[in-house]
Amino acid sequence: MNDELISRRLLLKRAGAWGVVSALQPLLVSCLGHSLTSVPRQESSSSTISGEQIDLVVSERSLALNGQTGRAVTINGTIPGPLIRLREGQEVTLRVMNLLKEDSSIHWHGILLPAHMDGVPGVSFGGIAPGTTFTYRFPVKQSGTYWYHSHSGGQELQGMYGAMILDPIEPEPFQYDRDYVVILSEWSDESAEDMLDHLKKFSGYYNYQKRDAQEFLLDAARHGFWSALHNYVMWDEMRMDPTDFADVTGSTFTFLMNGVPPTANWTALFRPGERVRLRFINAAAMTFYDVRIPGLTMTVIQADGQNVQPVAVEEFRFGPAETYDVIVQPNDDQAYTIFAETMDRSGYARGTLAPRSAMEGEIPERRVRPIRTMKDMGMMDHASDHTTHSVESLAPVHHGPTSGHDGEHKKATHEASMEGARLVKHGPDHHGTGNQTIAEYSQNRMHEPGGGLGQDSRRVLVYTDLKSLVPHSATREPEREIELHLTGHMPRYMWSFDGDKYSDAPDPILVRHGECLRLILVNDTMMEHPLHLHGMWMQLENGSGAYLPRKHTVVVKPAERLSVVLSADAPGFWAFHCHLLLHMEAGMFRVVHVFT
Repeated sequence: MNDELISRRLLLKRAGAWGVVSALQPLLVSCLGHSLTSVPRQESSSSTISGEQIDLVVSERSLALNGQTGRAVTINGTIPGPLIRLREGQEVTLRVMNLLKEDSSIHWHGILLPAHMDGVPGVSFGGIAPGTTFTYRFPVKQSGTYWYHSHSGGQELQGMYGAMILDPIEPEPFQYDRDYVVILSEWSDESAEDMLDHLKKFSGYYNYQKRDAQEFLLDAARHGFWSALHNYVMWDEMRMDPTDFADVTGSTFTFLMNGVPPTANWTALFRPGERVRLRFINAAAMTFYDVRIPGLTMTVIQADGQNVQPVAVEEFRFGPAETYDVIVQPNDDQAYTIFAETMDRSGYARGTLAPRSAMEGEIPERRVRPIRTMKDMGMMDHASDHTTHSVESLAPVHHGPTSGHDGEHKKATHEASMEGARLVKHGPDHHGTGNQTIAEYSQNRMHEPGGGLGQDSRRVLVYTDLKSLVPHSATREPEREIELHLTGHMPRYMWSFDGDKYSDAPDPILVRHGECLRLILVNDTMMEHPLHLHGMWMQLENGSGAYLPRKHTVVVKPAERLSVVLSADAPGFWAFHCHLLLHMEAGMFRVVHVFT
């Protein structure tokens, strides 16, 4: 494999002139309709494509939103692209014509398919050159809620994404009367290249919520002057910012629900007493969302397209690329607000669930932006206050792959990582100049809702809530472990695995076809990272025994240590990366080679 070719194709690059081929296409449409004529009532056929052969056209146009005009990349002229609805067991052919003046691609996110159909330029194919058509062809082996998006430069951020629903052959294990897709994303008139350039020069460029003198006085009044001063000085000495929850914020982003801003009030209709299925897809390039519907309980029934044992919650957080399907049952003749607040509280997307059009529910007051803690940094002065274990007894982390000969150590290390209160000391490797700092101690945090959540009485979904609906009878004990550290350098805006950005990374991670492998992920940064593995499921080791949930994207919290198990049943070259677009482009990307 030519690493230089991969590196070039993953860099943000653009052609100079804009095409005009799509000038007569619609400016902006939702991918959903509001049909009231079928049960379960679903998206209107005018925005849904199905069948054995599907034609998609990638083109561009200017998009004006909230008084700002930027370059949009569309699929069949719309943002989001059309809903693709297929059926488990069918064979599908998707012909993608590229009318841009630059290479493009489509990745079928979470879909199990041959490696050369995966759609990652430089890894699984050469990309779709301007003026050409590429034909994707693969069998549909699964069911559930998924999505698709560009894997070329910043096109995903510019609108090139859409929903994909795979209907099951067997009847679903839950009942509902209506069915809506809710795609959350964001829009800016700035290009991804400009954003990356700003962040390279100043990592806090988009953060307008930093602590100021007034907040210091309030902290001093609450915690004492010297305690507050120590905290502020400590963060300054680390050259880090405790308000850094999002690299790109509402200062440039408009947050979208099904392609429209909050003022447009996207609406899903219901009749009181009906059960409504909402398929939430986080298609954002850089935004974590906290989703709630005030006045309604959401019953989570799917995670990343896979059925899970129903979990009743009032709020859930999900990162870019994750999906959650929920069922709600509004009994009153009133409007309910679907509220998706950004994790850093700099903005929100919203829509309405209502019995009639033009109704609006009350928009909740936005919460105060959260603050990072020493626990997020994996620092000793905080960690020692939250464990009953002696820190001297903790074994250091061992990096890299381990063989089957050290099974006792492997088992002990894994068990330690599964204990929510147990801390694991970082080993001596600081990952070189590509890493700004390390989490001194890491621990499993899957039982935690995340920064800024859990301070009220709402029940928030956590990873330990997720249990597969049926047991996985074929689950085997992993034969081997590989440990990867998530690393970064905020002032230089570099992101990497084990301190190596992709352009400097070693050879692909080698996995034997048919091997059962445990992948241990350790986050040495102070930010959440949604990690996506192409082509194969990751079984999240969250303590559910035979009912471990399958996920295609796993969010790793700051200073967290968690593990997933994968059965390498898909030969070929597969991408593994952070799904924060700018983190991937800045280097948090690797290739997994499943060899035969």
